[in-house]
Amino acid sequence: MSALRDAPRVGKKLLGSSSLRFCTPGIVRCASTEAPISQVVPDIEPESGLAVPIVAREDVKIIDPRKRASRRNFELPHERYRFHAPKYYRGPLHPVQPPPSSDPIARDFSPGPFNLPRLKQTYESKIAADIMTMMYQHKPPGTPDKPERIRLREWDDSSPYMINRPKRGPRGSDVLFQIEKPIDWRNIPEIRAVHLASYMPKAKKDFGEIIVGKAVLQAITGVRPKMTLTKTSVSQWSIIKGDRSGVKCSVYGNQAYELVDKIVHLVFPKIKEWKGVKGTSGDSAGNIGFGLEPNDVQHFPEIEAAYSMFPPKMIPGCRIVIETTAKSDRHARLLCKALGIPFYGKLVD
Repeated sequence: MSALRDAPRVGKKLLGSSSLRFCTPGIVRCASTEAPISQVVPDIEPESGLAVPIVAREDVKIIDPRKRASRRNFELPHERYRFHAPKYYRGPLHPVQPPPSSDPIARDFSPGPFNLPRLKQTYESKIAADIMTMMYQHKPPGTPDKPERIRLREWDDSSPYMINRPKRGPRGSDVLFQIEKPIDWRNIPEIRAVHLASYMPKAKKDFGEIIVGKAVLQAITGVRPKMTLTKTSVSQWSIIKGDRSGVKCSVYGNQAYELVDKIVHLVFPKIKEWKGVKGTSGDSAGNIGFGLEPNDVQHFPEIEAAYSMFPPKMIPGCRIVIETTAKSDRHARLLCKALGIPFYGKLVD
């Protein structure tokens, strides 16, 4: 205790000694040790727009357009002398070319885009370059080109009637599919549209099924669906031509990217024990399709937020087709994988 009492006395002696005196004001050890000069910061900047005086209505000079036109020494050109965009596009060599669609005077002008979907921004910044890099195949100079696959079948000489006959289509189908070209910066696959359709067998007798189906698809896509009718009659299924069969709709452009983004990140993760999209899905022309059960359609955020508005037993399933600019299922599947859609099973190109 006595040591604690003597502590203040020892401190006074040390401070009073000549070796531990404070520096004179003229000596500065470091520039950062100087105390900054206190400056008064105004609440409002003097050069800001808030300091501009308010203009009264009496100070505004209103010019009469009639007086201004009367003082004009010349007249404006007549309407027929002004430039009008051509009604038809007559080719790139025509002397009169239509303005681009982004020009307000163009006939096909549409304002926008007003938003940039997250998935499309990711595609343009990363996915497109990655696809082009992964599909690059180095070809040394002088390498001969691979022979093209024979797509049309020729007739044999077993009969004189086979001579000079036109070639036949591919075996198993009369449709001649497009040729798959190597991916470069000109033809990177991208999403063109997304088509949704629902088949409701009970819609033939109950029109309420159509109303609920339209409400569900319109809530998901934001597009007004159309009612579909049966094209042929099947007696075994009690189907008559012209009966109500379901609803369908399509979305294009940015809306298609927003819908795919919603399906990949909000619907697929909520499906229990979902393996993915079958590897055999595709029409050999770059379009990938898959289906959703009625329980899966309920996972869309628009349906979950207003689930009480839709009759649970009347919510239909739907089939979804992603239309791409790819020429083959292999390239379309590569795009879907990059966007986050998984595939399982045997992959058929």
